[in-house]
Amino acid sequence: MAHMDAFKIFIVEDDVFYGEMLRHYLALNPDNEVHLFKTGEECLKNLYRAPAMISLDYSLPDMSGLDVMRQIKKEHTDIPVVIVSGQEDISTAVALLREGAYDYFVKDDDVKERLWNVLKKIRENVQLRSEISYLKEEIGRKYEFRNVIKGNSPSIKQIFGLIEKSIKTNISVSITGETGTGKELVAKAIHYNSKRAKKPFVAINVSAVPRDLIESEMFGHEKGAFTGAVTRKIGKFEQASGGTIFLDEIGEMDMNMQAKLLRVIQERELTRVGGNELINIDVRLIVATNRNLADEVQKGNFREDLYYRLLGLPIELPPLRYRGNDIILLAKYFVDEFCKENKMKKLSITESAQQKLMGYHFPGNVRELRAIIELAAVLTDTDQIDESHISFNSADAAGNLLMEESSLAEYTRKIISYYLQKYNNNVLLVAKKLEIGKSTIYRMIKEKQI
Repeated sequence: MAHMDAFKIFIVEDDVFYGEMLRHYLALNPDNEVHLFKTGEECLKNLYRAPAMISLDYSLPDMSGLDVMRQIKKEHTDIPVVIVSGQEDISTAVALLREGAYDYFVKDDDVKERLWNVLKKIRENVQLRSEISYLKEEIGRKYEFRNVIKGNSPSIKQIFGLIEKSIKTNISVSITGETGTGKELVAKAIHYNSKRAKKPFVAINVSAVPRDLIESEMFGHEKGAFTGAVTRKIGKFEQASGGTIFLDEIGEMDMNMQAKLLRVIQERELTRVGGNELINIDVRLIVATNRNLADEVQKGNFREDLYYRLLGLPIELPPLRYRGNDIILLAKYFVDEFCKENKMKKLSITESAQQKLMGYHFPGNVRELRAIIELAAVLTDTDQIDESHISFNSADAAGNLLMEESSLAEYTRKIISYYLQKYNNNVLLVAKKLEIGKSTIYRMIKEKQI
């Protein structure tokens, strides 16, 4: 976890006794490093030391507290400045707060306590920002693309080259490929290795949002814009400000919404549903689809002008069946990850199991391979995954099931065993998931079939 250094505090106070009293009080916390200055000029000369907070007397001998604060804010907008005044003046307080003061106190018996509470709040905010920055760096390391996109095949090396090119600019990226090839993973790898890495990555699956809600989801809405809009909603484009928006399954977007998206991309501004305010947006656009958009344009299902706006740098992800030995490399990676996450002993994959994997066509691609390997890791009772543990249950062809040459009872046993492992032996939940009677599961357990 991120570590916070000593917390530097500047006290700017020309009354030496009062300044020493505040310094002593704030220094009671050994993590605080408190510096006392008698003039505004002394404070400004020491700003290079980057204080985390400044307590500033409003009436100083050389300049007003307002002038000092303006100078501070000109150079360091993020330093919280608390004004301490000898007299209470509401209009002055309001003016100072408008100019950017963090808070305004009157010199009375409670000022020490108030400063202490404000300091506590500022420390919490600094710690939170530090932790957020640390987490973003961790995410960036997690998505270093050569670590997360596994493979040595020529087609994957070509993808690496395209990702390298994409992270150097803000060019739009269009990712195509079959379901399960890792389109969102590539989008995240591009974002977290680009200059926008510390800003949000916001994803939206166009096909998963009802047609009448997609505009609100993307661009937001104002309170009362439609029935059920009880509050203002900030859309995905605004949420992604400064970062990247990833539009998955873009080919599923209807023509009306395509026209609205095109306008937003061209104008770089949007209007929330039910609103009039024009909101400037700064987002990097990455789109993905398993359709051939050029064909969709020819069929009249996709706007040609939008197609060329989105095309940018095209990246086509190869199906797993065309990636040769990457299948085995990925299988070993997935089994190692699964064992690590579940605190299981390390498992190896036998030669016969590897041959079986290499002979399969993986209609579900990398996603299917992962599911197959995780199931195999659960089914084995040894330190090896053998061919008997490799079960192809893809939904696209009944023939894949027959490749196993197992009985229906054997398949039933494997499936129930897997689900019991997955849901911590919760028989009622597994029975509900598989739509079978719980008595069937209890009987198989009693007869030691599972």
